[in-house]
Amino acid sequence: MNTFTIIFLSLLGVSLLLELWLAQRHIRYVSANRDTVPPAFRHKISLEEHQKAADYTIAHSRFGWIEDIYGALLLLIWTVGGGLEWLDRVWRGFDTGELITGIGFMLSAFIIMGLFELPMSWYQTFVIEKRFGFNKITPGLFIADLFKKTALLLLLGAPLIAAALWMMQESGALWWVYVWLLWSGFSLFLIWAYPALIAPLFNKFTPLKEGSVRERIQALLERTGFRSRGIFIMDGSRRSAHGNAYFTGFGKTKRIVFFDTLLEHLGEKEIEAVLAHELGHFKRKHVIKRMVLTFCMSLVGLAVLGWLAQQSWFYSGLGMTQTSNYAALMLFMLAVPIFTFFLQPLLAWSSRRDEYEADSFAAEQTNAQELVSALVKLYKENASTLTPDPLHSAFYDSHPPAALRIAHLTGKS
Repeated sequence: MNTFTIIFLSLLGVSLLLELWLAQRHIRYVSANRDTVPPAFRHKISLEEHQKAADYTIAHSRFGWIEDIYGALLLLIWTVGGGLEWLDRVWRGFDTGELITGIGFMLSAFIIMGLFELPMSWYQTFVIEKRFGFNKITPGLFIADLFKKTALLLLLGAPLIAAALWMMQESGALWWVYVWLLWSGFSLFLIWAYPALIAPLFNKFTPLKEGSVRERIQALLERTGFRSRGIFIMDGSRRSAHGNAYFTGFGKTKRIVFFDTLLEHLGEKEIEAVLAHELGHFKRKHVIKRMVLTFCMSLVGLAVLGWLAQQSWFYSGLGMTQTSNYAALMLFMLAVPIFTFFLQPLLAWSSRRDEYEADSFAAEQTNAQELVSALVKLYKENASTLTPDPLHSAFYDSHPPAALRIAHLTGKS
């Protein structure tokens, strides 16, 4: 144990305690408001629906306690507990050279980590989601998805890891610049490839049929100057009763995607308003800004890693005895969320600001009351709590609380 170990353990402990405290505040606040529908929703959401949303939120928050503690314990086992040290010795025993050893070490670590996280995912899907009527996925489909994700990890992850480790080995002191360029290019490739190559492996995408809904959407796209490669309906009901809509892709591969569950509950004008909100993120440059922010943060992170990789205390402080490029990369990926945890409120605030701007854009292009109506239906159908704890919401939530968001839109109508 060295000074870095003490710093790491201290931050892990503080962040875990803060997470648990915020979750407990959230549970108490939602419970205290469980039996009263907020005035702004009193004629739109029944007490029974409000109570279901409260119970759903409380169930997730209580399970979140277990997930937080379990995740912290796993992190300790992997690092100071010697998990990665053991795995490194196993791969070094094959004597396959630094590059092959590094690829095998990292891929096997990701797969084993996924297996350890599987019980949490299984319980959340087949117990909590099922209890509240949201789960539609079968155990067979759940397992099939896992195999597909593992195959994608091997198919896409192995070449990326190999290229990154080779650059770290061969590119000199500024290897982190080349790895950043590699990572940025790979990220752009994924944005381009996801809608056409990856997403269809998990869901069926059907072009939206001709009709009044499509005509209304096309008119909105023309009015806002937005171009896409198609409007699709995704069979989200195959896995969940939750509804959503999103844009995906980059450049000429941009697609508009509606969950089939969303279209079942919204009227034509409400669908148009939801789409206008999503368009607002593009028109207000939120997508580009977030992408640039991500690239800048990754560049800074890799620059820090370039320095840490040369410090023996970084490895020993996190439980590894031998230095290597792949060990530095893996340890950094595990440790960095602990050191950046306290940036979460700032990132959440920025995201909520973007949501307000997207709502304002939607109010300019459509009827604000239609977006309000759509949001109320989505809150109801997705069992989203109308009464989150203010501090918990400020720390985590990427979207404004329901009451504030509705009030903002009402002022636009």
